[in-house]
Amino acid sequence: MADILSLETVEVQAHVSSKEEAITRAGERLVRAGCVEKDYVKGMLARELTMSTFIGNGVSIPHGEFGDLQLVNRTGISVLQVPEGVEWEEGNIAYLVVGIAAVGDEHIKVLQNLAEVVEDESIAEMLAHTTDAQVIVDHLNKPVEEEE
Repeated sequence: MADILSLETVEVQAHVSSKEEAITRAGERLVRAGCVEKDYVKGMLARELTMSTFIGNGVSIPHGEFGDLQLVNRTGISVLQVPEGVEWEEGNIAYLVVGIAAVGDEHIKVLQNLAEVVEDESIAEMLAHTTDAQVIVDHLNKPVEEEE
């Protein structure tokens, strides 16, 4: 199975003026990759109105609502990197906007790697400012270390 995050779904050095624009751009990457239908992006925006997807340390994870699952063609993750940040909610700035469209639990590995980014400020900083999309892809697709 191919990785669910690829260079096709990552955009570095993005400039956005609002979280709505950031969500839309992250969603459009999923649409272009064939992961979701266009209306899934509307679901991502609607979800944000009911519950913030900001998870900390400069990372947000916009995704559709439960009713949008029929709009998901295949699991995919997109990353919109915004080096100067975008205000997500008062006091919280997002530098990595990680769009999620999931069928089953195929996205769990990427989310586990993303949890490390949220916990480790130095990794978050590095991913927020790299100019190489491959660095983001490699970091989020790396095998998850098994706990003993």
